[in-house]
Amino acid sequence: MILVCDHRGAGLEELLRPLAGTRLDVSVTRSPRETREALVRLRPDLIVIDPLSGRGQVELEELERLRRAGERTPVLLVCDPRAPLASLEAARALRSRSWDLVYRSAPVEEYQLRIERLLRQVEELDELDEMRWRAAHDDRTELLRPLFFQARLIEHVSAAQRHGLPLALILCDLDDFGQINKHFDHTIGDEVIARVGQAIRANLRAEDAAGRMGGDEFAVLLPYTKPLDAARAVNRLRDTIHELSGAVGNDDRVVPVSASIGFETLGAGGGDEPDSHLRLRLNAERALRAAKRLGGNRGVYFRNLR
Repeated sequence: MILVCDHRGAGLEELLRPLAGTRLDVSVTRSPRETREALVRLRPDLIVIDPLSGRGQVELEELERLRRAGERTPVLLVCDPRAPLASLEAARALRSRSWDLVYRSAPVEEYQLRIERLLRQVEELDELDEMRWRAAHDDRTELLRPLFFQARLIEHVSAAQRHGLPLALILCDLDDFGQINKHFDHTIGDEVIARVGQAIRANLRAEDAAGRMGGDEFAVLLPYTKPLDAARAVNRLRDTIHELSGAVGNDDRVVPVSASIGFETLGAGGGDEPDSHLRLRLNAERALRAAKRLGGNRGVYFRNLR
């Protein structure tokens, strides 16, 4: 939907009336107040604005304020052909990479051409974002792929060491997952993996990161997390995964699901703090193996192995 903001009342609404007969759905506002209300109510795909203020700075700032986080609604700014540089300067302040200028005196065909080009540009940017997201995330679980999780781990460990902040790394491995694939259809195993991924995502805070590190191996990074809070998170994760046990898909048989979990922390004090992301991960892996040896369905803190 195209929102036409004819604040100046200099004929923009009349000029763009033919667009309503095309595939473009057009809505018109005639004042900044109407535009504010329409932006909240309609969430347009593109905005054409003929600003009341000279170069449009005031109205463009209001558009930016009302824009939701992550939105890239393109803006076509109508400008005075006698003073285009002022409008160009104002438009450059937009956070969105998708904007254009058009002279107030331009024919409707040029408006339509620029509108369609802006819409295509946003579609291409959305597709590019989707490709980037897919490259970084596992298809089945929507968790980070190993290399991308590793990058986040390195980044957060470096920041934690630099600023003296606590951090926890949790490694999780499903118990006897090979037996699930052996005794059930492989689609059951795939569904279990997907449900575990969903359970992990549901327990993440905004600052956390999680990855699928292998077939049935997962990792969770908890910045700003002290050992006691990390232990609570591990217990919640263990219980949440175990609660996934039961019938899966069209198979009525009970599928047992549990996990062994190892974790290590940074910033807990003591003389043997991990000195790198590699040591942090190695310690968590040792705790994970200990959880396996103890029978699984449990979490083990590396510092408790001594």
